[in-house]
Amino acid sequence: MTTPAIGKTILILGARSEIGLAVAHAFAARGYAIQLAARNAAALEAEKADIEVRFRVPVTLHEVDALDFAAHEAFVGGLPALPDVAVCAIGTMGAQADNEQSVEATVMELRSNFEGPAGLFTVLANRMVARGSGALVGISSVAGVRGRAANYVYGSAKAGFTAFLSGLRNRLAKGKTGVHVVTVLPGFVNTRMTAGMDLPAKLTAEPAEVGAAVWKAVERGRNVIYVRPIWQIVMLVIRHIPETIFKKLSI
Repeated sequence: MTTPAIGKTILILGARSEIGLAVAHAFAARGYAIQLAARNAAALEAEKADIEVRFRVPVTLHEVDALDFAAHEAFVGGLPALPDVAVCAIGTMGAQADNEQSVEATVMELRSNFEGPAGLFTVLANRMVARGSGALVGISSVAGVRGRAANYVYGSAKAGFTAFLSGLRNRLAKGKTGVHVVTVLPGFVNTRMTAGMDLPAKLTAEPAEVGAAVWKAVERGRNVIYVRPIWQIVMLVIRHIPETIFKKLSI
């Protein structure tokens, strides 16, 4: 039986996403107070009330724009408490056909999936280091493991975020700061973002699976996790395909 996390708090960045809410539910079930942060956070009133009633934990709503870099410090400083755990589920996945034809669309994809999350985690990491404890969890993507024609703009943004999380984890571990960084590579997840895609069932997780995996990763101090272990094998194969062959494939 899991011991309730009395007095602990988790911040969910990108809380309107199905993954963000699933993570909130997983931690609320363990007694964490919940901070839901998103653009137009007021629209999460129903979700706030549901979590409060279902899990009997306090929930607060917080307005955040990941691309308003000048406001990152004030956002973190304005939270009712510096969270014990912060999870970044912020991200977009625009159509590759649009991204590759538009500089503006490409830049927005890169900033939304990499720069904004990295900026927020920089502020949170520094404040957690000053306190001497904390965990940062970044939801990245297997798309960042190797660039593919089908989604290389999105994939390159996630590759940048994955590298950022790796470097941040290395920095904080070397300094013995008491702050740990987890990288989550979910693979396909059945959400609005993937609606309409023909996804293989064995490779496709439900949001609740991601939430449970994030909880276990934080609890066990994991570094990098694939929500479904089969993805580790799939990406190992893809990573080692010679470039002369890889560029001819449609995967």
